[in-house]
Amino acid sequence: MEFFRIHKTIPFMRNALILNLISAITFVLAVFFIVTRGFHLSIEFTGGTVMEVNYQQAAQLDEVRSSISALNYSDFQVQNFGTSRDVIIRLPVDKNMSSTQQSDTVMAALKKANPDAELRRVEFVGPQVGNELFSNGLKALAFVVIGIMIYLGIRFEWKFALACVVANLHDVVIILGFFAFFQWEFSLPVLAGVLAVLGYSVNESVVIMDRIRENFRKQRRASVRDVIDGAITQTISRTVITHASTQMMVLSMFFFGGPSLHNFALALTIGIWFGIYSSVFVAAAIAMWLGVKREDMIKAPKKEDPASEVIY
Repeated sequence: MEFFRIHKTIPFMRNALILNLISAITFVLAVFFIVTRGFHLSIEFTGGTVMEVNYQQAAQLDEVRSSISALNYSDFQVQNFGTSRDVIIRLPVDKNMSSTQQSDTVMAALKKANPDAELRRVEFVGPQVGNELFSNGLKALAFVVIGIMIYLGIRFEWKFALACVVANLHDVVIILGFFAFFQWEFSLPVLAGVLAVLGYSVNESVVIMDRIRENFRKQRRASVRDVIDGAITQTISRTVITHASTQMMVLSMFFFGGPSLHNFALALTIGIWFGIYSSVFVAAAIAMWLGVKREDMIKAPKKEDPASEVIY
């Protein structure tokens, strides 16, 4: 489906060198901020107190957050658990208070706002569990990257596989760089968003590469640069429709999903825009510089062995 069709090929690869230099600088800065500033890890990774609170009626999450904020807590999480009447509260570690003292203080504030509040359970999550979650998340990220490289190597060719992996890592590192620079909270939903961006970027790259392979078959006399420019131009309508519709959904989560989905939607938004950029300018340009050619995309027909011919 096309809302518009571009009849003139756009020379995307004309400024590929300049744009990739900018990408390289951005990538290096992102790595620098990740190494020097680190991440503002959420309670899932650092540990803390977990409380389950039940209400007689549907819980007002904004009221719960206001009550906890009044206790000078800034880094905490409040969300529904199971039903609208059950609430999970995650509090950071307080060196001056035990987990029991924290829960008693919070429950006193909640009962003051709503006497129906009832404490169901209290748990303390140690930093060791958080470190295990963080390491498992990094392993998941590494396995996804390896799986993508194997898939693209089989689906297309090693030059495209390498170009795609570099472009996808470019997206992931830049997202992480944003979170490190601005010290936005890095939580499990954010990690899920990063993994989702990986798959999203791969999908965009596969669409463009598939069109490049198709154009190599049709445009036998065209240069590699012209084939790549033509492939990107032909898929630009699909790119606009797909990313615009996805961004509308993500923006609805960003503005109306509440604090629990805010950073998740933020990571997806950064990933969507940089995913478009990397698929068009980074992956395609790297494949071009690696020397992708028509012979890489189209396998030559096998020659029959003369010795195997039957002579009558």
